[in-house]
Amino acid sequence: MTPSQKLIESGLYLATAESLTAGLVSAELANTPGASKFLLGGIVCYQDEIKIHQLGVDPELISQHGPVDPNVAIQMATGARVNFARDCSKASNLVIGISTTGVAGPDPVGDKPVGLVFIGISSQLGERAIQLHLSGSRPEIRAATVSAALSTLEDEIQLLLG
Repeated sequence: MTPSQKLIESGLYLATAESLTAGLVSAELANTPGASKFLLGGIVCYQDEIKIHQLGVDPELISQHGPVDPNVAIQMATGARVNFARDCSKASNLVIGISTTGVAGPDPVGDKPVGLVFIGISSQLGERAIQLHLSGSRPEIRAATVSAALSTLEDEIQLLLG
C-alpha cells in the first residue's frame, strides 16, 4: 500500500514545504486518485524570506546556518503542518508536515556540498530531520529526495498507526 493510500484509509492529512524539490513531493502524491482526501497543500519555498514569513522559520537560524540545515527542515515541516491545519480547520494531531531542503547542484552552497539533503517531518509524535548524502546529477538528487521523502512519510504513518 502506498503512503497516499495509507493516508486516505487512516484519515490523516499532509502538508508539504519544499525547497530542493520545488513541489515534486506534492506532485507525486497528487498522482493518486483521491489525493484531495489527504493532501491539504504545499508551499514551494526557494527563497529564505518565504521560509521565514510563510512557514515561521527562525531568521536567526537561517542567518547562522543557511537554509540547508536540519533545524531549518524541521521548522519548515512544522510550519507547514501548523499553518495548513489551522487554515483548513483540521485538528493538528491529524496532520503530518514534511519538508525538503538541500543542495542539488551543480555547485556547492557555501560549505554545504552537492548532495547534502535534509527531510523534515512533523506530526503529533514530534519533529525530526533525516540527513541524506546523495550523489548524481541535479535531477537524480531531486528524484532521490522525493523517494526518500515518501519513504519517510510512510515510516511516520506506520508509527502513527501503531
